Parts: sequence; structure tokens; C-alpha cells
Amino acid sequence: MTDSTEKSADKADELAGTEAPFVQHLIELRDRLLYCIYGFAVCVILLSIWPGPSGLIDAIARPIQAHMPAGAKLIAVGVFSPFFVPLKVLMMAAVLLALPWLMYQAWRFVAPGLYSHEKNFALPLIIFGSLLAYAGIGFVQFFVLDKMFTFIQQFTPASVAATPDIASYVESILSLYIAFGIAFQVPIVVILLVKLGMVTIEKLKDFRGYFIVVAFVVAAILTPPDVVSQLALAVPMCLLYEIGIWACVFWVKPKKAEDEPAASQAE
Repeated sequence: MTDSTEKSADKADELAGTEAPFVQHLIELRDRLLYCIYGFAVCVILLSIWPGPSGLIDAIARPIQAHMPAGAKLIAVGVFSPFFVPLKVLMMAAVLLALPWLMYQAWRFVAPGLYSHEKNFALPLIIFGSLLAYAGIGFVQFFVLDKMFTFIQQFTPASVAATPDIASYVESILSLYIAFGIAFQVPIVVILLVKLGMVTIEKLKDFRGYFIVVAFVVAAILTPPDVVSQLALAVPMCLLYEIGIWACVFWVKPKKAEDEPAASQAE
């Protein structure tokens, strides 16, 4: 047996004998869930100290207050809204802050069943995905909301005083955060599809025109019915699709391409 054949055999048997009992998997899952809860609790405590629930509400309310009359404030229609709405925002902010830690714990749970090259590939993908989620939410906070409220204000009659309810406002803004955070994962999806050998880079390039249509349909579904927010989601999705293709060209080695040298060596 040649050295190349031995190396390919070692690679094929890398996970041989590492199977764990079902009970051990449950214990590992329990430990990872506990670590996730601990990390989330730490983030809740930190955010409770600074900037605090009121500070978080003030931060996300700043875009709409810039388009309200001087001194105007959001109103709380519900009896318990002044308590539950800041608490909801605090929980969502804690999840966002703990996102890399949560994704890391998920990776640690599945890592024993991955090959070495898959482990080396997964961790940067987790970091990249977290950064993209932060970028999507930041894009909403610092660009989309201002442009969206400017557009909406043009259609508001002079006889109408815009005093939104804090609960409905927070619900709408959080839905935008989630929509953009998920939509900004387009490069991750593209990279995984190529890495798993499900599509080729050439097919992704040919699919550009169809993806533009898909991006605008998704934007129309996930965003409010105004042109600004729909364009603000669809255009970045198209750009991120191109970034995903570019990343595949320079970073990803498709799965089929990885398997071919091993097969030729075995022959």
C-alpha cells in the first residue's frame, strides 16, 4: 500500500470508533444548553446595568423621534406596556449580544461528528455569520429607518399628529431587525451550497437574474409596504449574493473537488 493510499484511508477512518452512546449525546446537549443559558444570563445582566432597558428603548426610538415634533414622545396604550416592552427589548438585545456564543455552543455540539477540514471551515463561518447579522441590524438602525420614516412622513397629512404606540413600534422594528439579520446571511447560504457540492459557481452566476427577482419578492414580503425599505433590503441581498460568489471563488473548495484527488489516489 502506497503512502497516498494510507493517507486517504486514514482520512476516511478519521471518525471511526468515535461514536458516542445516545445518553452521552443527551448529556452533551444538556451541557451546551446550560452554557447557552449562562451566556444569555450574563448578557442580560450586563445590558441591565448599561445601557439599561430604558436606554435600549431610547436608542431604538431615536430614528422615529427625529421625524416627530420637538418634545413629542411615543405613547404607551397598554397598561403594562411601560414594563413589558422594555423587558422584551432587553431580551432581544441579550440574544443578539450572545449570538456568537450561542452559535459557538451549537458548533461544539456537532464538532465531534465533523472531519478536521469541516471543523476548520465551520468556525470562520460562524464568526462571519454573526458579523453579517450585526451588519444587517446596524443597517436598519442607522440607514433604513431614517429613510423609511422620511418617505412615510411625506404622505402624512398636516392635520394628523404622528404619535406611535411604543408596543407596535417596537414590534415593527424588531421584525425589521430579524428580517435584515436573516437576509444578510445570503453569502453564508451561497458558500454552504458550493461547499456541499449542491451547486457550482457557474450555476450561481447563471442564476443571478432569477435571484434578483427572488430578492425583490422576499423584500416585498418581509418589509413594510413602502418602496424605500423594500429597496433597502433587496439591493443589499443582490450585492451579498455577489459577495458570496466571490468568496466561493477565492475561499471555498467545493466538496466534489475535494473528493476527486482522494478517489484518484485510491485508484
